[in-house]
Amino acid sequence: MKIAYLFSGQGSQFAQMGQDLYQSEPVYKQTVDEASDVLDLNFKDAKVFDDPKNVQTAIVTMSTGLFRLLNKELPVSVGACGLSLGEYSALISAVAIDFAPALKLVNDRSHYMAEAGQEHPGKMAAVLKANPQVWGDAIQAASKVGTVVPANFNTDEQVVIGGFKQGVDAASKYLKSHGAKIVIPLKVAVASHTPLMQSASDQLSKRLQSVTFKQPEFPVISNTTSQEFELNDIKQILTEQLIKPTHFENCVRKLFALGADTFIELGPGKTLTKLAMKNLKGKKVNFYHVDSSESLNKLREELGD
Repeated sequence: MKIAYLFSGQGSQFAQMGQDLYQSEPVYKQTVDEASDVLDLNFKDAKVFDDPKNVQTAIVTMSTGLFRLLNKELPVSVGACGLSLGEYSALISAVAIDFAPALKLVNDRSHYMAEAGQEHPGKMAAVLKANPQVWGDAIQAASKVGTVVPANFNTDEQVVIGGFKQGVDAASKYLKSHGAKIVIPLKVAVASHTPLMQSASDQLSKRLQSVTFKQPEFPVISNTTSQEFELNDIKQILTEQLIKPTHFENCVRKLFALGADTFIELGPGKTLTKLAMKNLKGKKVNFYHVDSSESLNKLREELGD
């Protein structure tokens, strides 16, 4: 069994997120308590953990706690990736950055993004089963009325576009009139991975200068480059990540090429599991997600306690 971890990067409100794990898993509890001390927040309180203002740090805390306990029970990972925010959890898991400074960094990153979103309100939409030429033409045509760019390449049939509302609306209209099967507006606070996040990227670049990284102990695949993070490029890639598109499809295929035959998603929901299954359709691969005591125990039963 060769394990690759997928780290959740989103998940707005998940009521009582991780509370059952806090009560039943000592390693997870220790991680949450550590996060509480680092951020001076009472993450033991479900209302604090689930507060939208704390969602990014809460997800990283949850993902890290789950990785720590599974890392004691399962073979060493052959690699990992995370979608957007999830890359920070992946880098923590690979010991490229310590948990405490990573939490503080993520907390500041969330503020930078919120400020950029207030300065330049944006919109995002998922485009399913559209001809690449069509959505390319849609973006080119719509850019005349407002910035719109491809933000996420999730599967070969799913691309997310983002930018100013006028541009996204115009692109969506074009796509629907040119045969796109489904165009779904997303409920997001900011237009991540687009030029609208430039001010956040600039602030993050400055903030990263005071952060210490180490060479990852196992491969972590970057959303931005589709390549393994190397010590010398981590800060630059994390800076560019906010304004450049993600390539989750490439990341999953890269992990599979490294020999992964068991993918485990850590964090709220199972969005990445569903995307990975589509990207590796027909391959002999097992998929799991863990975001509760129930799903954790199911994983233990199937993989061996």
